Amino acid sequence: MAKITAAEVNKLRKATGAGMMDCKKALVEADGDFDKAIEILRKKGQKVAAKRADRDSSEGAAIAKVSSDSAKGVVISLNCETDFVAKNDSFVTLANELADLALGYDTKDAFMNASFNGMTVAEKLTEQTGVIGEKIEIGSFETLAAPFVGSYIHAGNKIATLVGLSAAVDGAAAAAKDVAMQAAAMNPVALNEEGVDQSVIDKEIEIAKDQLRQEGKPEAMLDNIAKGKLKRFFKDNTLVNQAFIKDSKQSVADYVKSVDAGLEVTGFSRVALG
Repeated sequence: MAKITAAEVNKLRKATGAGMMDCKKALVEADGDFDKAIEILRKKGQKVAAKRADRDSSEGAAIAKVSSDSAKGVVISLNCETDFVAKNDSFVTLANELADLALGYDTKDAFMNASFNGMTVAEKLTEQTGVIGEKIEIGSFETLAAPFVGSYIHAGNKIATLVGLSAAVDGAAAAAKDVAMQAAAMNPVALNEEGVDQSVIDKEIEIAKDQLRQEGKPEAMLDNIAKGKLKRFFKDNTLVNQAFIKDSKQSVADYVKSVDAGLEVTGFSRVALG
């Protein structure tokens, strides 16, 4: 039987993130073969993953990243089962490393098959499931492209947002961050009125009419009053129409125009956990 050194155990631990004893056991089982030991740990992860497949993984870390030219952003969530794991430094580091890699891909499938430290992202998640003992998976994967993209990650990595602006003007970075903070705090349902799904509009109109009927308003007046309530819904729930959180006297659209007269918000993505 091969003699397993502390250096070999430490090398495997750094490569996989597994505990010292798990690494030593894998190396002993592999008779000192480093690659075989990695495979043993990976198979352990597969077994744990199969056992925990039906577990809820609603905790984790939401991370947003923007490319060096600020033309593309990605926001992902690395999900786990408990807040204890989500707050672990090594888990957050892994989430950030995966988000950096995700910048190079446009779809979740392509990202999951991407190479990450000698294995695919999907294989890495399975490995980490064995290391941590919890279900680990990529929950959300969203990209955003625009002339200028900014991001914001709320403290604790529970909410991450991206915002696209129509031009990379002076002040764009601060404006994009402000609007990304707005999206994180106010959770808009869409960018503007046009982005609200018709089913949502129909539901809001029906709710408004029901309330008005209960208040005893005449049936003939319901449509007009309901339309007024719908305008209020758009103001409260669409990003560009919301009151700007740093100055409620102006809308988000007005704030952006105060940075540059031609500047507009072109899109946003928001991922939240917990």
